[in-house]
Amino acid sequence: MMVPLQYYIIMPRKIKQIIKELEKEGFSNRGGKGRHRNFFHEKGVALTISGKLNDDAKPYQEKLVRQKIEEVK
Repeated sequence: MMVPLQYYIIMPRKIKQIIKELEKEGFSNRGGKGRHRNFFHEKGVALTISGKLNDDAKPYQEKLVRQKIEEVK
């Protein structure tokens, strides 16, 4: 029996899920312009996330968030 391809596709997270993860790790939202949000951590790590809350996160955004969280640990 073959398993349909759709079972192997991983759905990307939403921007709001990434924001929740950043806030959980101690990042604070410093505002932004338009659909951009600037996050800053007290250890001096900063990053910008763009997109509406219900947009799918792009792979580069997921990677950047993982890298920045590792920097503050």
